[in-house]
Amino acid sequence: MRTIKTKKHEIVNGRTLLVAVDLGKSKHMGYYRCPDGTDIKPFEFSNNRPGHQKFYDRICQAKAVYHLEEVVVGFESTGVYGEPLIHFLNDKGIKLVQVNPMHTKRIKELEGNSPGKTDRKDPKVIADIMALGHFLTVVIPEGVSAELRRLTQARERSVERRTAFYNQLQDLVFIIFPEFLEVMKDIKTRSAQYLLRHYPTPQAILQCGVDGLSLVLRRVSRGKLGRQRAEALYEATVRSVGIKEGQRSIVLEIEEILLGIERCECFIAKLEREMRRLLDQIPYSRSILSVKGIKAVTAAGLIGEVGDFRKFRTISELLKLAGLDLYEISSGNQRGNCHITKRGRSLLRKLLFFASLNMIRKGGVMHEPYQRYIGRGMPTHKALVAISRKLLGILFALVRDHTEYVVNYSERENLKLAA
Repeated sequence: MRTIKTKKHEIVNGRTLLVAVDLGKSKHMGYYRCPDGTDIKPFEFSNNRPGHQKFYDRICQAKAVYHLEEVVVGFESTGVYGEPLIHFLNDKGIKLVQVNPMHTKRIKELEGNSPGKTDRKDPKVIADIMALGHFLTVVIPEGVSAELRRLTQARERSVERRTAFYNQLQDLVFIIFPEFLEVMKDIKTRSAQYLLRHYPTPQAILQCGVDGLSLVLRRVSRGKLGRQRAEALYEATVRSVGIKEGQRSIVLEIEEILLGIERCECFIAKLEREMRRLLDQIPYSRSILSVKGIKAVTAAGLIGEVGDFRKFRTISELLKLAGLDLYEISSGNQRGNCHITKRGRSLLRKLLFFASLNMIRKGGVMHEPYQRYIGRGMPTHKALVAISRKLLGILFALVRDHTEYVVNYSERENLKLAA
């Protein structure tokens, strides 16, 4: 994979054939434009191997006919439909860029006073945006990094499914036994789930009795809970306002949801084991893991989302990939506040944010910088964003300089962070 470039003049110039693709499930719409403005009508091609080859041959022919040096293909960030074509073109050595769908919508409104979608109009608009330089370079991880990206995304989806299951479970329990949530407090605990599996209704709790509940809770919680919690739950059962009509159906659904949670947790554990195994194959993983607060799963996720830290030349490129690059809205002499663009990889940004949350705690490596930001009057969420940017800069420098993290390392002359 080639070194990633993000500056407009390095990717789009007077020797570049601009190619835009409007991606679809079975068909794509292609379009190309020369630096002098010469273009062709948008053309359709199939989303299969013959279609991809036909598209590639056509743009290569155009490059030769117009005596151009490079081809850059751009497209909107639209789900999975474009992945086969993107990987095909990447294997051919074609430079790939991605435009934001929001920009496409705005340009269409400016040109035609309508945000409506037409397959023949969209690729032209994408080319307009590319010519302006408003794009992100596509990062396609390879080898182990590609596996880590897929594993990270699969884990994220599994965590989201588990969260949805917990929300459904809480709603159902509230219908038949709302007091259970007050007494057990956290429905995610092993003890709460055991009770819901074996004693899901107030009637089941009453039949078990205080003594039985006490024994069950002490055993399942490994001594953390006992008679006091059992008595509280029994008393809550006596005064329960949970409904009885349709109760059996709700219990059946609760059983199925608990099975779903169990399957999710098993799969998440399986994914994390594989992530740890593959992480050992990344040469610079020790540099990232040397930062206190970054565990193996987070490190694997960061590498998967970035692709390869070593492919980036500056921290600015990485910040842009994460959507942590800044922009400012000013008017006249009035200087506006800076905000992050949020135009990059959202999962990468999320991983950095949660890692930062872990590091700003007392004793954490980012506790002092965070307190300094807060002391300057910076809002909490902006301080966390600043820490996320700082953390990404540290990781970039560690990998670049083949070193490991030490406290206050940024003060050392041999490890200066990029601006």
